[in-house]
Amino acid sequence: MEEIKLMKGNEVLAHAAVRCGADGYFGYPITPQSEVLETLTEIKPWETSGMVVLQAESEVAAVNMVYGGSAVGKRVFTSTSSPGLSLMCEGMSYLAGAELPCLLVNVGRGGPGLGTIQASQADYYQCIKGGGHGDYRMFVLAPNSVQEMNDFVELGFDVAFKYRIPSMILTDGVIGQMMEKVKLSPIKPRWTEEQMLQNAPWAASGRKNRSNNIITSVELEASNLEDHNYKLQAKYKEIEQNEVRLEEFMTEDAEYILVAYGISSRICAKTVELARAEGIKVGLLRPITLFPFPTKRIAELAKTVKAMLAVELSAGQMVDDVKLAVECKIPVEHYGRLGGMLHTPNEVLDALKKLIK
Repeated sequence: MEEIKLMKGNEVLAHAAVRCGADGYFGYPITPQSEVLETLTEIKPWETSGMVVLQAESEVAAVNMVYGGSAVGKRVFTSTSSPGLSLMCEGMSYLAGAELPCLLVNVGRGGPGLGTIQASQADYYQCIKGGGHGDYRMFVLAPNSVQEMNDFVELGFDVAFKYRIPSMILTDGVIGQMMEKVKLSPIKPRWTEEQMLQNAPWAASGRKNRSNNIITSVELEASNLEDHNYKLQAKYKEIEQNEVRLEEFMTEDAEYILVAYGISSRICAKTVELARAEGIKVGLLRPITLFPFPTKRIAELAKTVKAMLAVELSAGQMVDDVKLAVECKIPVEHYGRLGGMLHTPNEVLDALKKLIK
């Protein structure tokens, strides 16, 4: 029997993690994502599955606790919002360098600085282009509904362990705070010790009839570090080949394409309807994975449409990846609102009409 609830996006993240058999959560409260930790303390998974839930003393501590949990093969995660993610960036680079799978959640808010608690998509560069130091990438999912907040938790863990890479759910304050009907995932048990050893044979789980497993991102010999980086880059190329996810809406006969993710894509879907009612043939492409980005599909659409408009709650970040994908074959413009302000479907339509003119 399906279990359907009316829940906030942040609350769903907590329930989804428990239901997919997560081993631990380490986090620190910051609006607009604090309900993740609050919900976990309310449902008390340590009493049912033995899952560890701990409020760390800071975001820096939280991400390093994730490092420790992942290093022993556990499925662990943390959540934060934009300023908190900035504090985690060094740890994110260490996780990537040590090839440790985990799940990070960023419920974006307006900035720069402490900014506001309202929704923003101005963390795109930080999450997609690395954020921390060094040449590394993360698998990044961008939900646009409360249902996807549920679905992407297990998907993020699965891809993280498949490739030994940190995964991220990059969402925003609207999706985190909004309430929608959601079908919760079936309850799965945490991995047994045998399953953990099978799924994470690289883990520092105690030497048992095998050579040492060493978890580190330190390599003082430059040539060895170069080899390690080549290995990571080959992994990222494999992810780009195999893990792209996207959604299209009315692109079949479109002359113009809106490109948007997260809450912006929800707004743009209405814009498409308004434009079609006026006889303007517009479609929507929603990247579900921001890394890997749907570059190939955008390049294909660029052969058949006149122009594209990237719609973001930022000064323009994802638009750069859209421009790279079309390779200057068609015009690409940006429309955005800043500091936590949301655009309306009619505002996006007006921006599209300016592009057409």
